[in-house]
Amino acid sequence: MSPLEPKDNGAATATSRPTWTFLTNHGHVLLAVATGPDRRVSDIAAEVGVTTRATLTILNDLESAGYLRRTRIGRRTHYTLDPGRHFRHHLTADHEIGELLAIFTTAAP
Repeated sequence: MSPLEPKDNGAATATSRPTWTFLTNHGHVLLAVATGPDRRVSDIAAEVGVTTRATLTILNDLESAGYLRRTRIGRRTHYTLDPGRHFRHHLTADHEIGELLAIFTTAAP
């Protein structure tokens, strides 16, 4: 890289994703489910910007940890979040995910 080339500052361009974000893909999937509990996996994946397979893995992680529950309604899946679950990291374990949902969503979880 020449000294005259701009450095990557993590900002997204119209054709790329940022190199990092404050929320993980797990957080983004959680927020997508909170704002659309009847969304298809492919729609969640497109919104978050990950593959369908990655989204399914994340949904499985969130379900295994008790953050969400899946209910089949016909051919569709409905997701129910548990806003009272605490964050997993020791620095944020005193907080519930409902606090995050309240910041980033207008719909009740």
